[in-house]
Order: sequence, then structure tokens, then C-alpha cells
Amino acid sequence: MRTFLMSLGVVLVAASVQAADIKGSKDHPLLPRYDGSEILRYKQEAFTDYKLATALIKNYGGKDKNANSVTPLEGKFTQIAYKMPEGRSSLEVFRNYEQALKKAGFETMFSCERETCGGRNFSLAIAGDPLYMLFGDQQADQRYVAARLKRAEGDVYASLYVIMHRSGGGPLKDRALALLEITEAKPMEERMVVVESSAMQRDIASQGRVAIHGILFDFDKDTMRSDSKPQLDEIAKLLKAQPELKVLIVGHTDSKGALDYNRDLSYRRARSIVESLSREHGVAAARLTPLGVGMAAPMATNRTEEGRALNRRVELVDATN
Repeated sequence: MRTFLMSLGVVLVAASVQAADIKGSKDHPLLPRYDGSEILRYKQEAFTDYKLATALIKNYGGKDKNANSVTPLEGKFTQIAYKMPEGRSSLEVFRNYEQALKKAGFETMFSCERETCGGRNFSLAIAGDPLYMLFGDQQADQRYVAARLKRAEGDVYASLYVIMHRSGGGPLKDRALALLEITEAKPMEERMVVVESSAMQRDIASQGRVAIHGILFDFDKDTMRSDSKPQLDEIAKLLKAQPELKVLIVGHTDSKGALDYNRDLSYRRARSIVESLSREHGVAAARLTPLGVGMAAPMATNRTEEGRALNRRVELVDATN
């Protein structure tokens, strides 16, 4: 592990894992830690979605209510919350991290401090549950930077949020805290296979519905990716083979994001499928009805990435009179 502490510049030295770090935690290999700091919270996910704040947060309600102020990302996600040693100001800690980001090759996308970030609304967006007890309502001395490292194998995005914990007592009193979140953007390994028209026909005949995972969308978008074509062709083949069949095209999402937003997104995705089948395959639009139910009907747990991947799907439901 490397550490850093400001003197005339950033000084990197070798160090052992801090005894007070929570079990299983570690520094990210791209960035060192501030000398003498301790890890209070650690989380890592192999592949998930994340909204990076890249502008002022003006609206109450978190990142979901400030869509124009965030950049949607997908990839490997690491979150580390550090407690700084006594006597270190938030500015000193922040400037050290700024230099460390620059030395690692990151370019700043957005930076702000105190009220210029958006005040309490920014604080709550960056550090909502379950981070609120550490970082929430500490906006009087908040500092933030979002940065990007361009790499051939996939860009890396880092955000750093530093506050001075002034409220209450205990071991956090008058300590600077730093929240480091890093997303290593890369495509998810696709394991879903194309469902052939004969299999869809069989499931619809026996169950009245069939789940489709081969129609793919970019994160937070309602336009189909080009690799959805094989599955779309099979759906068109099914509908042409059964000219009397009418179906509901039902969009489903996982549980990440706001309920109303996911419902609208799933509807827009279903509508784009209807439009494509009608425009590119000549299927009568009257036979296709788009619906969006968002996260309301999961087919697996939303607590794992595998389960969330299963829940992100389209279903064809028999609507023939």
C-alpha cells in the first residue's frame, strides 16, 4: 500500500495496512491513501451502475432528481471512506488527493467547494444512505472533484468528496473524512443467449409469456444496441409465422434507481422495440402494445448482479383476443 502526505508536494511512501481498517478493506491500486488515515467503509462490485456527479446539484432528492448534473457509468465499482488523522484540515487532504489524481494521469471533469457545490442538496446526493452518518449534513466545509483517466482497456472515473466532521462527538469529531469512489468502465460480459422463434412460440403457448434477455440497451438509454438485432429478428420471425398473434411488449428493469424513473425507462424501451419491429420488419403496430413495469415484477433477487441482470429483460405476453 502507498500513502501520501503534503509537504512541498505529494510524497509517496510504502506502508502497511492500518490496523484500524475494517476487515477485508484495501486501498485502490490507482490511488494511495493519506498518511495515517483509516478505512471506515469499503465496498466493491465487479459490475454495477453508478451516477457520477459532474455539475452542481441544485435539486433536493439525490442524483435521481438531478439527471442533468450526473454522468451515468457502468463497470467495476470501488467505494472507500477514510478517516484522517487528527489536526488535518479538509483543504490539506483535498489538495493532496488532487495532486495524487494528477500524478496518476487523471484529468479533472468537475470540482467545487462549500456552497458552490449546491449546499446541502449536494451533500445529500453524494452521501445519502448508508453514508449519511459519516458525511451527511457536513456541507459547510465540503470539497469535491470528479476526474477521468483515459485508458485503451476502458476509462476510469474517480470522485473524491472531503468534509470536516463537525457535528456530535466521538472519534469522528473534528476529523476530516474522505469518500473515494472509482468506476472502471468496461463492457459487461454478455452471457444471455438468443431465444429462437420456436422456443418463444412454445413458451407463449404453454405459459402465455416468454422472457427475452437478448435485446440490449446502453445504460440509462432507450435505443437498442446493434447486437440486439439477432433477437429482434427472431421475434419478427415468430410474429410473421403467427399473423393472428398479438403481444404486449413489456419492459422490466432491476431495482436500481427511482420507481417512477424506472417505470418510464422500461416503457420507452418497450416502445422502441415496437417501433423497430414495425419499421424494420413490417409488423403491424396494432399487434404490438408497449408497457413498462420497471422493477415491479422481478424474476430473481436484486441483491446480486446476476439477479439484476435477469431482471433487466423484455417479456412478450400473449394479448390475442
